[in-house]
Amino acid sequence: MHSPILSSPTPPGELARRPGAALLRRTALFASATLLAACSTVLPPVQDRLPASRSAPLDPAGRTAVVTPQSSVAWQWADSQPLPEAIARGKSVWTPARWSELPGWGYDALHEAWNAWLRSCERPAPGFGPVCAEVRQLTLASAEEQHDWLMRRLQPYRLSAPAGETKGLLTGYYEPVMNASRLPNASFGVPLYRLPAGVKNGTPWYSRQEMERSPQARAALKGQEIAWLADPIDALLLQIQGSGRLNITEPDGSQRQVRLAYAGTNGQPYQSVARWLLDRKLISSGTWEAIRAWAQQNPSRVPEMLAANPRMVFFREEALGEFEARFGPRGAQGVALTPGRSIAVDRDSIPYGTPVWLRSAGPAAQIEKLVLAQDTGSAIVGAVRADYFTGWGDEAYTLAAGLKQPLELWALWPRSQ
Repeated sequence: MHSPILSSPTPPGELARRPGAALLRRTALFASATLLAACSTVLPPVQDRLPASRSAPLDPAGRTAVVTPQSSVAWQWADSQPLPEAIARGKSVWTPARWSELPGWGYDALHEAWNAWLRSCERPAPGFGPVCAEVRQLTLASAEEQHDWLMRRLQPYRLSAPAGETKGLLTGYYEPVMNASRLPNASFGVPLYRLPAGVKNGTPWYSRQEMERSPQARAALKGQEIAWLADPIDALLLQIQGSGRLNITEPDGSQRQVRLAYAGTNGQPYQSVARWLLDRKLISSGTWEAIRAWAQQNPSRVPEMLAANPRMVFFREEALGEFEARFGPRGAQGVALTPGRSIAVDRDSIPYGTPVWLRSAGPAAQIEKLVLAQDTGSAIVGAVRADYFTGWGDEAYTLAAGLKQPLELWALWPRSQ
């Protein structure tokens, strides 16, 4: 569940988020030799690579090219191959493309995407098993080797809607970090709940307002409190994002950081409180800042505003060790998200675990990079639609809140063998 674009009347996409296997590491030399042996039956042997020039061109963002069509034999080979047929997949059409058609290809620091790809390989997409074995072998390969391997092993497909539209929308989501108390007190009085016994996802239970008023609901929730926040708006934000990190003060006064992960909902429909406020002309923009300012000026009406969204999200607590703290929560694919390299997609258009080339240019960011489809959300609908995971904390929030800009996507799929 996520999306800081609160002015939208569509639900932000509450998700079930689900690192794992030890990474198989090799030296770059061993990785390259093994890869060539594995691929020799379907791809021509790799010729002597031409190193990228020291005076390689810069892209508009000032990045130096790692590979160019002139410097990469793999690029020349890949772009000379016959293109496969287009593919109709659910709500999308995949049209084969040349690597030279991918804006910014050759400039990306692919090693930054490799951790995200290794996460996806814990639960590989259908047909990606052999590819994932090679991904693991190339963990320590050079950027040029990784680029060359991608061009030889995968075929780009430009995504479009069935009607042919290739432009879509990119938004952002993040993992909030909040202070909390294990026990209620004068400063922390807003509870966050575990999933009550007997509540099943998809089956309507008590609404948010009924949970406040019904004795039966209150009895079911008693003892299910995980922690307490200071602000009901913080609790709402945590529920909309679907997970978060809590700096919890324990009863003995000690503090530690834990993660709250999505566990389920009360089965009620999501309604945007920003839309409720906008429709009544109580705020002029659907931002968290505007909502907080209104709530501070109208504390007596906050329960009324919250009741406009009948959906309640329940959580489970997860330990946040040194390794877990380097990644985000588990996405719908069941693997940990990587800041700047994980996206949420419409699963009817892009299978989980698919590597995707993403291009988006707008006021918040200029993005041309390799990302992995690892998450979803009920507001993430359509062929060219993605939510970009920005990480955690204030900087991640600022970027996520500002992302609402045009998007182009290319799925990278294994070549036929």
